[in-house]
Amino acid sequence: MNKSVLARAAVAAPFLIALGAVACGKPAPADTAAAKPASAKLVSLNAEQRKRITVETAAVTAFRPVLEVTGTVAFNGDRSTQVLSPISGPVARLIAPLGAQVTPGQLLATVNSPDFATAVAALRKSEADAANKARIAARAEALFQNDALSRADLEQARTDLASATADREAAILTLRSLGVEDATITALREGKQTTPVEAAIRAPIAGTVVERLINPGQLLQAGTTVTFTVADLSSMWVLASVYSGDVALVRAGERVDVLIDGTAKPVNAHVDYVAPIVDPGTKATSVRVVAENPGQLLRRDLFVQLRIHSSAERRGILISSSAVLRDDDNLPFVFIAAADGSFARRRVTLGAHADLRYEITSGLSAGDQVVANGALFIQFAESQ
Repeated sequence: MNKSVLARAAVAAPFLIALGAVACGKPAPADTAAAKPASAKLVSLNAEQRKRITVETAAVTAFRPVLEVTGTVAFNGDRSTQVLSPISGPVARLIAPLGAQVTPGQLLATVNSPDFATAVAALRKSEADAANKARIAARAEALFQNDALSRADLEQARTDLASATADREAAILTLRSLGVEDATITALREGKQTTPVEAAIRAPIAGTVVERLINPGQLLQAGTTVTFTVADLSSMWVLASVYSGDVALVRAGERVDVLIDGTAKPVNAHVDYVAPIVDPGTKATSVRVVAENPGQLLRRDLFVQLRIHSSAERRGILISSSAVLRDDDNLPFVFIAAADGSFARRRVTLGAHADLRYEITSGLSAGDQVVANGALFIQFAESQ
């Protein structure tokens, strides 16, 4: 027998074996696993065990969903502000420590600056010039009444007085903007000797000093250097992202529960703003929540959980949260009670959350008998 005949026989041998197996009524070994059908494992319980089980009937019902998202705490932007230095120069003294409760206008720090000395000199000069122009204007009025001065000269005297008065008011406003108290300004206008005057950095709002960003001797730039952050901590913002599938459930004014790790009672809050645009990177919509802050439990950059109680009504199948379990792949499933008293697990898809119930978007039909309490017991019995 030549080599080509032997090669053809070797190739045909497996096919002949398979054909023989089929002829004898036996499947080929390679097809055995594929031909075996998959079936759900049924769990049977005795009468005593069934007493531990509570079954509920799945039904379509109206509900208002509760959306669960995560958020990050931030200062309330409507009640917090960064304090800029009103003048250039080195920091002379720091007055308010971190955590201090301050009121509007309260002194936070002082600054030494040649600009401040210039402002004081401008006030003294404008005060003297205004006083001189006032005397000239008064004398011009008297001369005009006695026909000893022309109307043109009288109008000029009045104009000079108005200009000098405006310069003086501008100098006063400049010192006030630098944080100088009215008592010190009055002393300067009267020509009295005063202690060395320092420019003041004052709190623009009431609140708590939550950040101090300067040190003694540090050189400040007017209108640029951020010196402190003052915030009213009675309320905070929580910033969250909601994806397109859920954003229709979120509206301004809706009630929100803020859950903080380590605390049992949620913090009351409400939706304040829903952005009209979508973040191009995350494809999510930004939502801002305003939360009460009793005991100052909420702190900036804290990571929290939010439960947004939607006012939009929906209809769907709801089951108890206790009925939903997770398999080894972390996929949700429930146990269905059959007519013969046995139980079988069924994979489901979860939708919205409503109080202590889950919406089931697929996997259940109205009328299905779902194990509401005792599902863990059945799962344990299933594994035995």
